[in-house]
Amino acid sequence: MSSPLKVFITGASSGIGEALAAEYARRGAILGLVARRGDALARFRASHPQNTISVYAVDVRDADALAHAAQRFIAEHGCPDIVIANAGISRGAVTGHGDLQTFRDVMDINYFGMVATFEPFAQPMIAARTGALVGIASVAGVRGLPGSGAYSASKSAALKYLEALRVEMRPLGVSVTTIAPGYIRTPMTAHNPYSMPFLMDADRFAAKVADAVARRKRFAIFPWQMRFAAMLLHVAPRWLYDAVFEKAPRKPRAAQ
Repeated sequence: MSSPLKVFITGASSGIGEALAAEYARRGAILGLVARRGDALARFRASHPQNTISVYAVDVRDADALAHAAQRFIAEHGCPDIVIANAGISRGAVTGHGDLQTFRDVMDINYFGMVATFEPFAQPMIAARTGALVGIASVAGVRGLPGSGAYSASKSAALKYLEALRVEMRPLGVSVTTIAPGYIRTPMTAHNPYSMPFLMDADRFAAKVADAVARRKRFAIFPWQMRFAAMLLHVAPRWLYDAVFEKAPRKPRAAQ
């Protein structure tokens, strides 16, 4: 009988992270869950008494605390098979309106938080020549979306970082999977003041992500229809992109 998977997930208290935790719990995994809201993590653990779950109330912007949580997980359960850097925020921000702190917060969590998540696990995985690092990026990182410059920039940075990391880790036995969600039904998207085509439920998304990671996919977009949207966005000439998105609805600024 094979040993249960060991999975470490950040941003696990709600939305995609909570859905991923629930999916891996259904698959019998040993879980390490990180989020700022320790009370939410404790409730999740209490609702899954059949699973071995360690919870860590940590902000991914605190790299030292995150590294300590990683060390505690490794000491208790061993090196994880899968590490999912999921923690993220989406906030509207516009240059010239005093939103510099919003830009910093989004980049710190969505990009630097991802790097900090992988940092303490990279060497143990390399030593074992096994394991999977999984980053939750976004289709929003393909082009700069007006009103969401902070979010698009952070997810574009994540996409490029994950691509570089994948090539670095491949000869060392560690797989890297980039997941680029389209619109997923979560608290983060609940108040978007615009239509969200092909909106996917978080639990369905989580199952597809777990399957993609198990197959050691390099890159995956869900829902599948957003693959074509991403390709069109990528190849659209700037004059056309500008004309189409200049009047597109925008996420309200965080300060509003």
